Amino acid sequence: MNKEIKELIEVSRFYGQKKEYVIAGGGNTSFKNEDYLWIKASGINLGDIDENGFCVLDRKKLNDIPNQQFSNDSAIREEEVKNALLNSRINSESGLRPSVETSLHNLFSYQFVVHTHSTLVNGLMCSNQAAEKTKEFFGEDVLFVPYSDPGFVLFKIIAEKIDEYNTKFKCDPKIVFIQNHGIFVAADSTKEIDQIYADVKNKLENSFDVLLTFKEIPVSEIITEVLPAVRMLLSDEKLKVATALNSSWVANFISDKEAFEAGIAKPFNPDQMVYCMSEYLFIENNTSTKKIIEEAKVKIAEFKNRKGAVPKVIFFQNKGVIVAEDSPVSVAYLKDMVNDFCEISTLSENFGGVHPLTKEQATFIENWEVEHYRKKVSLGGKPSGRLENKIVIVTGAAQGFGAGIAEILHNEGANIIVADLNEEKGKEFANLLNSKKTKNKAYFISVNVAESESVKKLVDETVLQFGGLDVMISNAGILRAGSLDEMDQETFELMTRVNYTGYFLCAKHSKPVMKLQNSINPDHFTDIIQINSKSGLKGSNKNFAYSGGKFGGIGLTQSFALELMPFKIKVNSICPGNFFDGPLWSDPKNGLFVQYLNTGKVPGAKTINDVKAFYEAQVPAGRGCTAEDVAKAIFYVIDQQYETGQAVPVTGGQNMLK
Repeated sequence: MNKEIKELIEVSRFYGQKKEYVIAGGGNTSFKNEDYLWIKASGINLGDIDENGFCVLDRKKLNDIPNQQFSNDSAIREEEVKNALLNSRINSESGLRPSVETSLHNLFSYQFVVHTHSTLVNGLMCSNQAAEKTKEFFGEDVLFVPYSDPGFVLFKIIAEKIDEYNTKFKCDPKIVFIQNHGIFVAADSTKEIDQIYADVKNKLENSFDVLLTFKEIPVSEIITEVLPAVRMLLSDEKLKVATALNSSWVANFISDKEAFEAGIAKPFNPDQMVYCMSEYLFIENNTSTKKIIEEAKVKIAEFKNRKGAVPKVIFFQNKGVIVAEDSPVSVAYLKDMVNDFCEISTLSENFGGVHPLTKEQATFIENWEVEHYRKKVSLGGKPSGRLENKIVIVTGAAQGFGAGIAEILHNEGANIIVADLNEEKGKEFANLLNSKKTKNKAYFISVNVAESESVKKLVDETVLQFGGLDVMISNAGILRAGSLDEMDQETFELMTRVNYTGYFLCAKHSKPVMKLQNSINPDHFTDIIQINSKSGLKGSNKNFAYSGGKFGGIGLTQSFALELMPFKIKVNSICPGNFFDGPLWSDPKNGLFVQYLNTGKVPGAKTINDVKAFYEAQVPAGRGCTAEDVAKAIFYVIDQQYETGQAVPVTGGQNMLK
């Protein structure tokens, strides 16, 4: 890799990782020499791009494109231009598609070009005084281009203006502002690129009378209550992920419908439309959850009939915003976009107010194949797997059995809440799952399953994080072995609170969310699953506190199942055999091998290996249970729709149903 490409990667990542310049890895960058041009491929994330993310094109072929004759029909013309760009590649085997702005990058005589959708810049570019204020702030050194439909037409306009600029100043401009779009900066070094961007930022900041500081505002409690219902209303074909937000930039535009329509009801730039669509809903009747849901149901149906798709962004008067998409990654982009266009509208008030795209301009973007392709590639499609986009809480998931289960479910497309008291290990494990860079995500929430308020907070935070709850897996548990002579009341009650009461609380606080979801979509099934034990099927010598709690858990399962099945909430227990490899058994200080050795539960055992061999010999399958074994049982109870109230043994034949 040569020096210039390294610099190109560095400057790309620098701006690509800053939301004030680009969102969703957008924007584009390039480097050129006499023969070739390297440009970020369409849909590649600027924030983590490497050498393989750039299209390499033959500049002789690029230079010939403006001389070619293309159709007057815009759709046919853009297809022809796309093919001309594809034919200019020298690395066609990569399958990468050149950015639609490739020819524009090729216009500049400078080696490096960095194009961004800077929020500060667009505060000016999306205002009614964009042209005159650009000239006032930056003089004739920069080029201002009025808005035009993107693609070949915009390229021809900019090419003509650059020629005029060159004729006048005997050089190409280093800064090009495009109305309702963004900024191009060109120079022969990335150091100069950085300096130009810094100067632009400084001039703009000094020109704003109003420069609002971003501050997150907690969403109203009523939004948390309606979020699962709205998620289901927006899950028209497949399950969606949803979240809610509010901020200092958003709040000014949701005080009433007039403020909303005047400030943010219409889109400002192509990027906003690609991710958020061209229209958003505004819900005014917010006096109760019932009225909010009723109004949302009507307006979402009207929107779908009008647009052929459900909305992605819904504003609620004085309460907050709900955004929904096909993955947590997409939802995160939506959150950033909403804050961004609200800030742009606020900044535009310094320059005569906001200047949105016209209906015709918005329609062109909506129908433009290039942007559909860019979004498809940049978002990488939907999560995949048999649990695609299901929202799953796993308690006790920081390590051991819980972590193993959570990882397997995550691999199958589920969005996982890692719920545990162990914050350090829980966050570490959630980060590990997210390091796979899949479109589904994991999130850690601290919980004490024996405390009602803690479990309720867990469910509420899950709803805010992903939009609802589809599977509650009550896995957290503790085990302290001991005979009647050895067991004290404090230890017995602690185990009962965690193993028995904890399951009750998980079911209790999951029910309202799951029931609400089913009320919106009567075909939607959800699951409450207790990770029980073979000790819940058969008494366990000198282990009565644990076994008794597990026996009781099966009683809860059967009772909950009768109560909840009318709402399509299935309730089942999974009864694993011994998980010998996890910390419950193998922890060198408090593991069951140590406990059973010390309490003499295994006659004649002298070592931990003796204890392990004793228990392995009791299993017809000859080994302990694994997370994979349990996950298969979990998949079974989730997949089927005709079974509830069961205790499913996963014991290698050690415990058989009678």
